[in-house]
Amino acid sequence: MNILYVCHRFPYPPKRGGKIRPFNMVRHLSSNGHQVTVCSLARSEAEAEEGRGIAPHCAGFEMGMVSNPVQVLRMVARLPSLTPSSMGFFYCPDLQRKVNQLLSSRKWDLIFVHCSSVAQYVAHVRDVPKILDYGDMDSQKWLEYANYKPWPLSWGYRLEGLKMLAAEKRLARSFDMGTATTRAEWETLESYSTGLVSDWFPNGVDAEFFCPDETVSYDRDTISFIGRMDYYPNQECMFRFCRDVWPRLKAVRPSLKLLIVGADPSPAVWKLAELDGVTVTGSVPDVRPHVRASALMVAPLNIARGTQNKILEAMAMGVPVVTSRVAAGGVDAESEKHFLVAETPDDYARQVLRVCSDDDERRRLADAGRARMLSNHAWPRSMDRLDKIITRCIQQFHENKGQQT
Repeated sequence: MNILYVCHRFPYPPKRGGKIRPFNMVRHLSSNGHQVTVCSLARSEAEAEEGRGIAPHCAGFEMGMVSNPVQVLRMVARLPSLTPSSMGFFYCPDLQRKVNQLLSSRKWDLIFVHCSSVAQYVAHVRDVPKILDYGDMDSQKWLEYANYKPWPLSWGYRLEGLKMLAAEKRLARSFDMGTATTRAEWETLESYSTGLVSDWFPNGVDAEFFCPDETVSYDRDTISFIGRMDYYPNQECMFRFCRDVWPRLKAVRPSLKLLIVGADPSPAVWKLAELDGVTVTGSVPDVRPHVRASALMVAPLNIARGTQNKILEAMAMGVPVVTSRVAAGGVDAESEKHFLVAETPDDYARQVLRVCSDDDERRRLADAGRARMLSNHAWPRSMDRLDKIITRCIQQFHENKGQQT
């Protein structure tokens, strides 16, 4: 099949959440003999140069070059309109022109879009089967942000959430099928009652890359947090963890250390390194050594939609995870059996100390967590679900088309 694949971030190299899922889809579809043409955005020459590395994994690609200042202006321009500002941030006239040329120059068997913010590029197409992979329901993320931001930012996020909610419902009527990352996100999509046929397929983890290393000894007094530190949910959870949980932990185990590992920390995140025992690393070439050397990884996210790849990766490396209930909802695993869930500061302190002070318990969670990733979050299993979704969409499209003629 000839497949046009449109996504909001250029999916190579797959080093962050917004790139990992689309890259694995593109690689899978190409390896199964499909001709996949990728269309997406690059925000710098460096990103564009890195992105060209996708060439061996697809039949071709088109980039729309944008700059953040211009995209911010496009966001602002949509404030007084019904169009979400997010769609302005991911719109590029040059990419639209390239997509239009591709649509008119050859026959396509399927259009696959990852992320609702770029569905605008192909929403008008009616003669090709189309799948919109919402991934996470972005409207719900913005509405959740509103609960954590001060006024007037809270008002702005709420407005964006409501506009995106209307757009998600509207886009559902322009596609033949919708998908999501988790069952919970799928249930949200279903609750819209748009009539869109929908399904879900999970994120996977590369369990060969993210694997245990028996040559590395972990430090019973080190815990880690991994994630981009220019991303508000990561920032917010670390601010709260360091304020409410860290003092409790240090009071019981003064030797404990916390590593905050992730690119582009804000000044406020860097300031956390002033706390006793806390290290902020900034960008690192490879997060795996930091995770493997930890007794456990914490993922105390209060704002979390879909699947947190950091949790999958730590569990695949055989490192226990203590996470929030909301973040746990995106992982196909059981609390207490495969990982630990906490809600209150006392819960977090108790679960962290439980792992740090008991080598047998750590080993139990490490083994069970990795086994669960191999069985329930392997990319081949997820891609098998995707293949069935695509087949269903195309069959349904042609059946409907036959009924109309």
